[in-house]
Amino acid sequence: MNEMMNQTYSQASSYGESLGRYTAKTFGWMFAGLLFTFGISVAMVVTGGLFYLFSIPALPYVLLAAELIVVIFLSAHIEKMSVGMARVMFFVYAALNGIVFSAYFLLFDVMVLMGVFLITALFFGIMALIGYFGNINFSSIRPFMMGGLIFLCGFWLLSLFINLSQFETMICTIGIFLFLLFTAYDTKKIQAYYVHYGNMPEMAAKASIFSALQLYLDFINLFLYILRFVGNKRN
Repeated sequence: MNEMMNQTYSQASSYGESLGRYTAKTFGWMFAGLLFTFGISVAMVVTGGLFYLFSIPALPYVLLAAELIVVIFLSAHIEKMSVGMARVMFFVYAALNGIVFSAYFLLFDVMVLMGVFLITALFFGIMALIGYFGNINFSSIRPFMMGGLIFLCGFWLLSLFINLSQFETMICTIGIFLFLLFTAYDTKKIQAYYVHYGNMPEMAAKASIFSALQLYLDFINLFLYILRFVGNKRN
C-alpha cells in the first residue's frame, strides 16, 4: 500500500510542486488566516471599535449569519470561483472571526488567552503530524466524527434557549477530542487533494485554500473548547 501511495505522489508531483511543498503552502494559508484574525481582534480592541460594534444588540447574530454564509458559499462554489476569489473569501471569513474574537480580550485575561493558544498549537501540531505521517484510515470513524459535530451543533442551539451550563465540562471534553480527530483527518485530506488535482493546477490551488479553511476551523474550534475548559473569565 505504501509503495502504491508513493508512486501516486510521484506521479502527481510530475505535474508541479511536491507534496511537501503543497502541504506547507496549505498550512501557510491557514497560519496567515489566523494572523489576520488576531490582527483584526487587536485592532478592534485598540481602536475601541469593539465597544461600538457590540453596542448593537443584534450584531452577534449578524456576524454568525455572515460567517455561515461565507463558509457555505465557499464550500458550494469552490470549483467555479477563481483562485483569487477563494483567497478573498477565506480572508473575509478570517476578518469576521477577528471581530467576534475581539470580545474574548474583554472576557479573559491576556495571559490566559496566550496560554490556551500555546496549548492549542501544541495539540494541533501533534495531531497534524499524526494525520500527515500516520497510515490511518479515517473512513471507519468519519460517521462518528460527523455525528459528534451534529451533536455539538444541536447542543449549542439548545443552549440558546435552555441553561445547560452544568454540562459545560462534558461538552468541552467532547469538543476537544472531536476537533483533535478533525485536525488529523483534514491534514490527511491534503494528500488526497494533491493526488486528485495533481494535473489541474488551478483546482489544486483552490483545494489548498479550502483545506486551509478546514484546518483554520479545526484550530479555532479546538482553541475555543480548550479556553472554555480551562479559562477563567474576568470578574
